[in-house]
Amino acid sequence: MKLLPGLLLALALPAHAALDAEGVGIGASEGDVKKQYPSAYCRPLEWSSQAADRRCDDGRGRFAGVNVRITFYLRKGAVEAFDVRFATREGHRLAAALLERYGKPATELRQPKHIRLEWRQGAVRAVLDAPLDKRQGSLLVARGDFEDEIYKVR
Repeated sequence: MKLLPGLLLALALPAHAALDAEGVGIGASEGDVKKQYPSAYCRPLEWSSQAADRRCDDGRGRFAGVNVRITFYLRKGAVEAFDVRFATREGHRLAAALLERYGKPATELRQPKHIRLEWRQGAVRAVLDAPLDKRQGSLLVARGDFEDEIYKVR
């Protein structure tokens, strides 16, 4: 009974969404990607990598209220990472939406010409990088050491 008030408070607090792209997150299938992003073109990866064996490019849509293009990387039929590309003029808007959706970031850098936010949920990491003096920013969401492994030549 002593735990009941704390439990009720925890249930009343807003839960933050998984690090996903409109419902397509780490572990999703290629079918899930195609259902949410029908413009995505899926094919085998052109190089050998331990991080992924397929990719689904040019998924166009809206993510957190911003027009984006997304590339999903799959390994053994499941999404291992996705890279969201957006116009940096939308950087502040996307950052605000992600703060609401994902919660407080683990690290945050805000400068007049650069926004960089990072979230972590277990082994999954999301990094928003918006250099406001460039044309394009990105949000990379990946499991484990994907970023180090994806372009390693084997």
